[in-house]
Amino acid sequence: MKALRLHGHRDIRLDDVEEPQPQPGWSVIEVAWASICQSDIKEYLGPLYCSPEPNPLTGVGLPVTLGHEFSGRIVETDGSRPDLRVGDRVVADGCIYDGECWYCRHGNYVLCDKLAILGFDAHGGFAQRVAAPNYAIFKLPDSISDEAGAVIEPLAVTVHAVRRGRVAPGDTVAVVGAGMIGLGTLQVARTAGASAVYVVEPRSERRERAEQMGATAVVDPGRGDPAEALRELTGGRGADVAFDCVGYQESLASALDLSRKGGRVVCVGVYKSPPVVDMNKVVLQEREVIGCLAYVDDFPRAIALAADGRVDAPAFITDKIRLRDIVDDGFQKLIDEPERHVRIIVDAQAV
Repeated sequence: MKALRLHGHRDIRLDDVEEPQPQPGWSVIEVAWASICQSDIKEYLGPLYCSPEPNPLTGVGLPVTLGHEFSGRIVETDGSRPDLRVGDRVVADGCIYDGECWYCRHGNYVLCDKLAILGFDAHGGFAQRVAAPNYAIFKLPDSISDEAGAVIEPLAVTVHAVRRGRVAPGDTVAVVGAGMIGLGTLQVARTAGASAVYVVEPRSERRERAEQMGATAVVDPGRGDPAEALRELTGGRGADVAFDCVGYQESLASALDLSRKGGRVVCVGVYKSPPVVDMNKVVLQEREVIGCLAYVDDFPRAIALAADGRVDAPAFITDKIRLRDIVDDGFQKLIDEPERHVRIIVDAQAV
């Protein structure tokens, strides 16, 4: 079968590989659609998170099949989870964990001491078929299309972020960045009862998209201090919860300034280099800074929000391409024209 594999820095290839073989406690999924994440782009551009050394849980090292956001149908399963059957339409939580370490035993598997991630430490969904552990598989209802199913994984990230930020009814929320995670956070915060969600974004096309997706107002940081603009919009107070959905020094500093005294800042973006934080803004004004990684049992809510339309999952899809065209029409487009796209999804069977 065909699979898009990362071999190293700026080295991705559409290779012929063997189909995944079923193993105890796992199922094989025929991939329908897979979504290209900025994490895939960052991995391609480097520095690399993926390692040439075999992962202790999966035995997989470079080259590895990328893709951790996908939907599909079960074609093989071992029967150890009776509710999973061949033909079921499903998505998969990307976390593979040992279930034995302190974090797993305390219900926080994303911090597992041996954590592996589908598409990075195990072969992922940019392929015609992918294997996933049964505990990570979730069924899709009929109201969610295969295409929309490909963005359930990033929506689970935003559900986790809003939960970590403890967004409550009536809260004022600020979101820095209007990519997939920022726009998802915007919509999920609304479902949690946020009375207002303000989005800070420098790119005009993304600001327009944030407005279309329900932002109370959008702020262009190129036209002045976003924190000052937000204070004017909130009676001088600022946001109860601010989300950094970018992962840069400037975006974190902006989120800190956007949050009110006693407010919370949730760091959703992964930082390429360690940011410098003015801790006096944390200490002297009693802000909380909250780390946020992936998800923990957040897929059911993400699916429920997409299923009943509270979150408009299809709205995140800005292009559809074929697996055989994924490098030029997918990765390169996202590198060259990031403002034009939220998620490009890939027909995994079009080889």
